[in-house]
Amino acid sequence: MDDFTQPPAEENGAAQEGVLKFPCEFPLKIIGDHSLEDDFEAFVLPIVVRHVPYLDQGQVTRRLSSGGKYLAVTVTFIAESRLQLDDLYRELSSHKRVRMLL
Repeated sequence: MDDFTQPPAEENGAAQEGVLKFPCEFPLKIIGDHSLEDDFEAFVLPIVVRHVPYLDQGQVTRRLSSGGKYLAVTVTFIAESRLQLDDLYRELSSHKRVRMLL
């Protein structure tokens, strides 16, 4: 059997999973506007918990930008599947308060 008879990556699932092997530890950084009146962290964590119900609060870190305008909330969790990550990214990115996801 030569290389030309191999099924396309889409058929064997490799393209869907990419380079990640699930389950895996996954750090997600969520960046948004910081305001004393409006807690960005309190806004994003319930969204994350909907997709990662077993989130350990000890795996949440926060960092304010040097100018104090933005807050980066990093959550590190065990990602179970590409679908879980896609759904989480989709919901977070649908909110105008979320400026960037890394």
